Amino acid sequence: MALVFLIAGLLLLVVGAEALVRGSARLAAAVGISPLVIGLTVVAFGTSSPELVVSLRASLAGQADIALGNVIGSNIFNVLFILGVSALVAPLIVTDQLIRRDVPLMIGVSLLTVAIAANGRIDRAEGILLMVGLLAYTAALIVRRSRNAAEREIPNATLPHGGTRPIVNGALALGGLGLLVWGSRWLVDAAVAIAQSLGVGDLLIGLTIVAAGTSLPEVATSVIASVRGERDIAVGNVIGSNLFNLLGVLGISGALAPAGIPLPMAARAFNLPVMVVVALACLPVFLSRAEISRGEGGVFLLGYVGYTTLSVMMSTASTPFPALGTFLLFAVPFLGLVALAYVRHARPS
Repeated sequence: MALVFLIAGLLLLVVGAEALVRGSARLAAAVGISPLVIGLTVVAFGTSSPELVVSLRASLAGQADIALGNVIGSNIFNVLFILGVSALVAPLIVTDQLIRRDVPLMIGVSLLTVAIAANGRIDRAEGILLMVGLLAYTAALIVRRSRNAAEREIPNATLPHGGTRPIVNGALALGGLGLLVWGSRWLVDAAVAIAQSLGVGDLLIGLTIVAAGTSLPEVATSVIASVRGERDIAVGNVIGSNLFNLLGVLGISGALAPAGIPLPMAARAFNLPVMVVVALACLPVFLSRAEISRGEGGVFLLGYVGYTTLSVMMSTASTPFPALGTFLLFAVPFLGLVALAYVRHARPS
C-alpha cells in the first residue's frame, strides 16, 4: 500500500507543478509582474509549503531530527539536485538580481543559521528572529519590484501571454499548489513508513527521504519551467525556496515547538557546513556567463550523490565517522570540481 501512495503522490506532484507554473506565469504576464519575482515568492513559497507542514508536524510531535533534517536536506537537495537536473535539461539563465542580491542573501542566512545553531538548539526567540527576517525579505522584494520596472522582461525567456482570464489562471495556480501539497504528503508519508520499517534513523530520514520528498514540488516546478523556457522561474524558485526553508520553515518550527529544535552534533559539524558550502558554490557557477551550464549542472548532481553517500555512511557505520574529516572529504573535491567547471565555462569560446 505504501508503494501505491508513493507512485500516486509523484503523479500529483507532476500535474500540480505544471498547473502552478502555467497559472503563475500567465498571472505574471497579465499584471506586469516580473517572472523572477513570481519565482522568488509565490512559486518558491508555495512549493515550500510541504516542508513547512512536515517540519512543523514533526517538531510538535517531538521528532526534531526529522524537522531539522528536512530543512537542511531540502536546501542541499534544491541546489545540487534540482538545479543540476534543470541545467541538464537546458542551461539556466541567472539574472543580475540573483547574483547581486538573492544568492548573497541565501549565503548570509545560511551562515546566520550556523551561528544560531552553535548553542545546540533553535529556541523560540531565534525562531521568531528568522520569521522576522522572512517578512523583511518579502517586503524588500516587493519594494524593489515597485521601484524597478526594468525587471519586467528577461532576455530569452518565453513567457506566455496572460490572457483575459485572471480568475481561471488564479484557480489553476491555486489548484496546482493544492495538488503539490497533497501529493507531497502522500509521497513523504509512504517513504517514511518504508524507511522506518528498515530501521533507518530519524535524522537520516529527514536529510534524505523527507527532504527529497518535500522538495519534489520544486523538482517538478523547476524542471517543467526549464522545459517550457521559463528558466528564470526555475532558478528563482530554488533560491526563494531555500530562503523560505531557513527563515520560514525553521523559524516557524522553532518558534512553535515547545522546547525548540535541538541540533545534534552531527548536523552542526557536517550537514550545516555542507549547506553553507553548497550555497557558496552558487556564486562562481552563477557568475560564469550569468547562466548554469550543463557541465555545471552535472557537477551539482555529482555533489549530491557524494553528499548522500557520506550521510548514509555516517548514519549506518558501526563506529562514529569524524565529522570534520567527512566534511572535508565532501567539500574539497566538490569545490575543486566547481572551480574547474567555472573556469571551463567562463573561458571565451
